[in-house]
Amino acid sequence: MKNVMITGGAGFIGSNYVRYALETHPDWHLLVLDKMTYAGNLDNLKDVAEHFRPRYTFVKADIADREMMFDLIREHKIDTIVNFAAESHVDRSILDPDAFIMTDVYGTYVLLEAAREFKLERFHQVSTDEVYGDIPAGYSKETDPLEPNSPYSASKASAELLIRSYRVTYNLPITITRGSNTFGPYQYPEKLLPLFITNAIDDLPLPLYGDGMQVRDWLHVMDHAKGVDVALTKGTVGEAYNVGGENEQHNVDVIKMMLGILGKPESLMKRVADRPGHDRRYALDTSKLRQLGWAPRQDFENAMRETVEWYVGNEWWWRKIKSGEFKEFYRKQYEERLAQAA
Repeated sequence: MKNVMITGGAGFIGSNYVRYALETHPDWHLLVLDKMTYAGNLDNLKDVAEHFRPRYTFVKADIADREMMFDLIREHKIDTIVNFAAESHVDRSILDPDAFIMTDVYGTYVLLEAAREFKLERFHQVSTDEVYGDIPAGYSKETDPLEPNSPYSASKASAELLIRSYRVTYNLPITITRGSNTFGPYQYPEKLLPLFITNAIDDLPLPLYGDGMQVRDWLHVMDHAKGVDVALTKGTVGEAYNVGGENEQHNVDVIKMMLGILGKPESLMKRVADRPGHDRRYALDTSKLRQLGWAPRQDFENAMRETVEWYVGNEWWWRKIKSGEFKEFYRKQYEERLAQAA
């Protein structure tokens, strides 16, 4: 692996992986693509552009554009694709599933066709624990059936099934990672933690779905990035690997911890109507990836404090995001819920 295409590289997890890959693999040259939808942000890569320019190239591109993907792979002599590109927010998938099918399913198909045409060394898909669906007890293993419950998770599961078919039918060298609930710097503030941190900074209400007792396995973004890298470089072709923090927390407890770090009152939490099809619990068995030498390194409480402090210290990054398109989404998603809660 020398010339690696990172799709969705201006997003949250993608940009953190770009940074990690450039620091970890000094012989890699990265072609970073992003469609630059609302969640794509070149500020996420500002330091990368400054420090790694000879080995880093950014191109605005849509993975669903077949001609452009083929041209870029040919021009940059790409041998590996790592696909982070996805519409990724469950609430948005409920409001508008169309974009999720186009990017997450059709876009993945285009990349698979390109990988087959150019006989790439590896195609790696970054997926999610949500493909397993709700897990009332126990832990999801890579061999468990996929039972997605939202248009978002269904689009990711569909992409995985396509990838599997290309492995079986065309012998395409693929790997997959399924990551758990990821947090850290540069996360678009539609997601629970950055939304609630930035709202709390401004003493705005925190719209907590239902009773707040949903359980998520919290994984720091750098542990996620390392997990992707280990699966990509050391994993067995054709296999999927769970990447989890092994740190189950109720949403309400995470928010209370965050408020304590900020010194804000718990009265900011406002319980609102739950979203349709809200999975109660996700939890991953990560023993397969651990056998390759990976393990989550971040202590949750320390990582939470560092994450909160990052948003406090980087208002320049998130304040301009929480205007325009974001305001309209927030109004559609929470205005009526908050009014009913009040």
